[in-house]
Amino acid sequence: MNHFRFLARSLAALALAALLGTTLAARAQTPIVYSVKPGIDLANLDPTCKACDDFYQFATGGWQKAHPIPAAYPAWGTFNVLNDDNQNVLHEILEDAAKNTGAPAGSNEQKIGTYYRTCMDESTIEATGIAPLQPELDRIAAMTTPASIITESGHLSTLGVGAGLGLGVSSDQKDSTKQLVQISGGGTGLPDRDYYLKDDDRSKAVRAAYVTYIATILGYLGDDAAKAQAEAQSILALETTIAQATPPREELRDAAKFYHPTPFSDLAGVLPGVDWPSFFATAGVPAVSVVNVTLPDTIKAGIAQYTAIPLDTWKAYDRFHTVDAFANSLPKRFVDASFAFNGAFTGAKEQLPRWRRCTTAVNGALGEALGAVYVERAFPPAAKARALAMVNNLQAVLADDIKGLDWMSAPTKARALSKLAAFTKKIGYPDTFQDYSALNVTSGPFVVNVMRARVYQDHRTIARIGKPTDRALWGMTPPTVNAYYNPTNNEIVFPAGILHPPFFSDQNDDAVNYGAVGAVIGHEMTHGFDDQGRRFDEHGNRDDWWTPEDATKFTDRAQSINDEFNGFEVVPGVHEKGINVQGEAVADLGGLTIAYKAFERTAEAKSSVKREGYTPQQRFFLAYAQVWASQERDQAKAAQAQTDPHPEAKFRVIGTLSNMPEFQKAFGCIKTDPMVRAKQCQIW
Repeated sequence: MNHFRFLARSLAALALAALLGTTLAARAQTPIVYSVKPGIDLANLDPTCKACDDFYQFATGGWQKAHPIPAAYPAWGTFNVLNDDNQNVLHEILEDAAKNTGAPAGSNEQKIGTYYRTCMDESTIEATGIAPLQPELDRIAAMTTPASIITESGHLSTLGVGAGLGLGVSSDQKDSTKQLVQISGGGTGLPDRDYYLKDDDRSKAVRAAYVTYIATILGYLGDDAAKAQAEAQSILALETTIAQATPPREELRDAAKFYHPTPFSDLAGVLPGVDWPSFFATAGVPAVSVVNVTLPDTIKAGIAQYTAIPLDTWKAYDRFHTVDAFANSLPKRFVDASFAFNGAFTGAKEQLPRWRRCTTAVNGALGEALGAVYVERAFPPAAKARALAMVNNLQAVLADDIKGLDWMSAPTKARALSKLAAFTKKIGYPDTFQDYSALNVTSGPFVVNVMRARVYQDHRTIARIGKPTDRALWGMTPPTVNAYYNPTNNEIVFPAGILHPPFFSDQNDDAVNYGAVGAVIGHEMTHGFDDQGRRFDEHGNRDDWWTPEDATKFTDRAQSINDEFNGFEVVPGVHEKGINVQGEAVADLGGLTIAYKAFERTAEAKSSVKREGYTPQQRFFLAYAQVWASQERDQAKAAQAQTDPHPEAKFRVIGTLSNMPEFQKAFGCIKTDPMVRAKQCQIW
């Protein structure tokens, strides 16, 4: 089997070299150096802090002291370090591709090289201005009725512009083999409804920054200052009305709220006031028999505004959102305005270097074309094999754990084990990379290539309607430093980008690999059984497969985690919202628990031999904490607490470990120590 794997990869490499040309293939032999060295870095520790008082400070205090937040970042941590390392690899690939003007037209190398080159060509971007967007602005100016405003929102959705009604495609929650077109509402520019509705100083400051940004963009489009300011206030009022009809974030963790399949023939009765055939036709959607209406009341409230709000306000709204959606591919004044506004959420002091922004842009538009070269350089077959072995090991351990749970009944255990066994495991990169032949990338202005890439992606999405679900698709590109669980596919996915130090290395001892990437693997597996994932079965269908008694027991245990995280204050006056971070906190605790049980089966764990002064068990927990080494600006902390389902990094360490007797035993903590929670939470 190893010979077949090697042969397949060798043939893939030859095919890739033929496709991309000899320049990129030759680059694949260049050694890659990662900023974080394998193993535990003792310099990261803060020996002045006791492990049982604040393990996050103990394990990462030295790192924090030595790594101030760079001016261009809202936060700086090991995720950022690894992401920058991966971007350095991508940068080399893109520089080579951009220089190779002889790459065959239509080849992946030509496309990634041209996309990157046009992004870096600031002189052409400045000289072209907003001319490429003028046809879209002219369409908006030509709107004369509420009906035309609605139809235009369908067109704008094909360009990735969120302006009122939107369209998407997703798996049918009740039959994951099918793909449903869905209608969504919204169209607000701030990331959470509470920014519009709360009267605290932080929310007021965000709204003021938003009005300034809107007025700046409309001013750049030719409106005088007074008119632009008045339009900005009207747009804020419009979006506030939409926000008032949007449920709070904590109510949106229930997938059932987003599932309202409706016969197309009944759509006009469910959502009156819209010429739905025209809307769908403008958006390029073929005739369909069923449409999923995500949040009916929110969508109805939004539709009502098309007639309640003056036409000129809607025109200003569409003009602003169209330009905002492309701001970072336009001249510097637009980029600067967008950056200044986003500073209200990030606190970043300066913009990232142009090449980093352009590398990110290529990865977003042509991620699998770029990722194919990246994995040839940075993710050898041996790394994939070892990562898969760890996944299989943790899967077996989780199965044993479920069998031994004293709070779960036999019928629910049987279904849980069936779901776990059915996990699809995706490691590193897709078996078949995406075909970009339908995307034309030329040497024209960068924003034109951005528009084409978005239309191309929209066409790919729309083409899924009415077809069987393609479970081979990936939701992240290979270089991404992240991982995910997809409930409707019942899959766990680990891109190659995260399978490097500090998360994973062939040079790591088992304690470090299991404490770092093992926790990531366990985390994603446990998502299949968190407050959201547990509502889907082994086939990816939403199904209440828990007995009522077991569901109550799970909810009670999860509430303990909610209560714990509600008590964490991220900045003065802003706390974590336990209900919103519940899924991630459950997955952190469950994932690390499973990773530790898997580690206990290794020879290293059984040996109790110290390395660098720490036992294998202590090294396991140090590895976990050190992957979360991070510092965040206050603006970023506050925004994360309001909009992100992930808790702040230090609470992911403190909140998780204070519930684990295994950690407390490893470091000799006693009941009165701060790292020992009085009412400990445990689910898995």
